[in-house]
Amino acid sequence: MSLTLIFMRRPWIIGKFCSIATGVKFMMCGTQGHNYNWISSHPLHGFDDAFYPGHQWKGDTIIGNDVWIGAEAMIMPGVQIADGAVIGARCLVTKNVGAYEIWGGNPARLIKKRFTGDEIQKLLQIKWWDWDLETLKRNLNHLRSADIAVLWAKFQEGTL
Repeated sequence: MSLTLIFMRRPWIIGKFCSIATGVKFMMCGTQGHNYNWISSHPLHGFDDAFYPGHQWKGDTIIGNDVWIGAEAMIMPGVQIADGAVIGARCLVTKNVGAYEIWGGNPARLIKKRFTGDEIQKLLQIKWWDWDLETLKRNLNHLRSADIAVLWAKFQEGTL
C-alpha cells in the first residue's frame, strides 16, 4: 500500500515497498522556501488581519515505489524521487531523482544508474509493486536477482 499524507494542504506521497532508514527527514512546505525577495524573510503572521504567504511552495513531495533512502538523508520540499531509486546516507536531496538512479553526497548528485536504460524501461513496465500477493510470492526468486531478462520474458509471455 502506498501512503499519501496531506501536510499544510500539500500532498506527501510515499510509494509501495520503500525502505526508509532511521533519521530520514522530509522538509515540508513552511520549513523551507521562505520568500527571500522580501525585506524580511519571516512571513510576519499575526501582526495584522492580512495574510501574506511568506513561503514559496516547491510542489508536492513524491517518493516512488521500491525506493531506498539511507540513514539521516534529508529530502527538501517538492523533490520527487522516482521508482527504484537509491538515496545514500546523510544526503541532502535538493533535485528530482530519476528512476533506478543512485544518488549520494551533499548536496546529493547522481552517482550512477542501477541498470541500463533499456532495463529501466522494462522494470517500469513490469511494475512488480502493483502485483497481487500470489504473483509476488511466485516471483520472489526473480525479484531477488539481477536477471531482468528472465523476469521480462515471463512478463511478456504472461506467465508471471
